[in-house]
Amino acid sequence: MTRRKRPPEGRTFAVASFHDPGTWQNGFLSYLDAECGMAKNTIDAYRRDLDRFFLWNREHARAGVHDIGVPTITSFLEFLQSLNLASSSIGRNLVAVRMFFRYLMLEGIVAESTVDLVSSPKLWERLPKVLSPDMVDALLAAPEGSVDRYYRRDRALLAVMYATGCRVSEVVNMKQQDIHLAENYCLCTGKGNKQRLVSLNPTASEAIQKYLEIERTDLVSVAGTDPGWLFLTRSGRPVNRETVWALVQRYAGRVGCAQDVSPHTLRHSFATHLLAGGADIRALQEMLGHSSIRTTQIYTHVEHSRLKAVHKQCHPRG
Repeated sequence: MTRRKRPPEGRTFAVASFHDPGTWQNGFLSYLDAECGMAKNTIDAYRRDLDRFFLWNREHARAGVHDIGVPTITSFLEFLQSLNLASSSIGRNLVAVRMFFRYLMLEGIVAESTVDLVSSPKLWERLPKVLSPDMVDALLAAPEGSVDRYYRRDRALLAVMYATGCRVSEVVNMKQQDIHLAENYCLCTGKGNKQRLVSLNPTASEAIQKYLEIERTDLVSVAGTDPGWLFLTRSGRPVNRETVWALVQRYAGRVGCAQDVSPHTLRHSFATHLLAGGADIRALQEMLGHSSIRTTQIYTHVEHSRLKAVHKQCHPRG
């Protein structure tokens, strides 16, 4: 029988089970923030996944913290599959539980984590959707002055996302002081509050300049004070991710793009088009703000799939 590890001297823990999920969850989430430096969105995702696990455990397994083992986790994964969740979502839930138990080990609450013995479900390789350069051009030109009230803002927003490859959360958090049009770059704050410089192409710089000179001034006057953020709503508040998603959907539909186009599609298109133009994978990693080169390498598969399609269509023996 495996002996449980005793808590460090001077520290006591109540005998707890997952009937009370808040016992160590808050400490774990604080650990992710303070010691791991994870972004707020990532921490929120872990919180949601753990809430789902704790709720399932209370209703089905009813296992205490020292009783969670391979059978329990396997049953939980089967439950997630019954919800018809994607393999990637199931894998993310497993990662959340796995990291939680590693935290419990660090705290001396459990002696070992059998959760690590459970392998992640085989993830389907889903290549990101990419727009053609012509379709991107059409999308960037979709906002029109005769139809859209703040078309200059929307054009600048779309142009910045494609020119920089920034995540939508990074774009909505840009401040006006982060933009340097004379040098054609801007400062971006990514996951874990890591900052990087991203380049602006002439199209994006020009679109931002027109927006700043006319529409943003009007939006600030509505608010009564300048909030500092680059992109503002009609009430003078910073735009949020939901607003950007709705704008991209509107203009994508206007130019005939598919229904599943999102702000992240522009990020995928940015990366794939750079690789197609001969960009170095390491340089692309830095531009995208990826901490691991493995995350960036998916775009080499996207570009390769495009080349295979061209070969099949054009080669006489294709």
